[in-house]
Amino acid sequence: MKFKCVIFDLDGTLVNTIADIADSMNRALEVHGFPPVPHPEYIKLVGWGIQRLAYLTLPPTERSEPIVEAIAADATRFYTEKPLVHSLPYPGIPELVAELRRKKIKTAVLTNKPHPVALLVVEGLFPPGSFNIIQGNRAGLPRKPNPRSTWDILMELDSTPRETIFMGDSEIDIETAHAAACHALGVNWGFRPRSVLEAAGADRIIDKPEELLPLIHKK
Repeated sequence: MKFKCVIFDLDGTLVNTIADIADSMNRALEVHGFPPVPHPEYIKLVGWGIQRLAYLTLPPTERSEPIVEAIAADATRFYTEKPLVHSLPYPGIPELVAELRRKKIKTAVLTNKPHPVALLVVEGLFPPGSFNIIQGNRAGLPRKPNPRSTWDILMELDSTPRETIFMGDSEIDIETAHAAACHALGVNWGFRPRSVLEAAGADRIIDKPEELLPLIHKK
């Protein structure tokens, strides 16, 4: 049996988005009178969604729900206005995605990034039809690592967890893969170090995008 489907995380896996995320969140923080966070710090903070990121970037004494919601809303608006100032696919990713499509492997993007921004990033950096499904965070849907969105994607793609690789750069992605009973593939070029992926229990970790291809036909 071989893998027939690959679900990709977006930030830190397909695209290096950290500078645009940081710029948008820092602009929102400054509008509300809070100090900006150094860009390198965002690498440790992203992955759980915009509300959680707003919470983590605020001073501990200012993390009330109204302030968090206001910061998150403004950051989302700023990000939507300028989603692709600095963001680029990681080297080898466009070629990998094209090869998967050529081999007729089903592909999806699942991210905790707000859905409208996820569409802007993916559709702005990849050719039309690169992915069967692009799924960002929407109101009423649980975020990763809850497996519900993964299972919804698999149902739409007529795939099973056993046939699916879930590929991501963070502990959140590995937890999502395990929760959904997919093969948990960590990538060593994103926002988290290998040690985090190992501690989360990744089934395998790759160092270059092209290392995914030989795994597709192994089970």
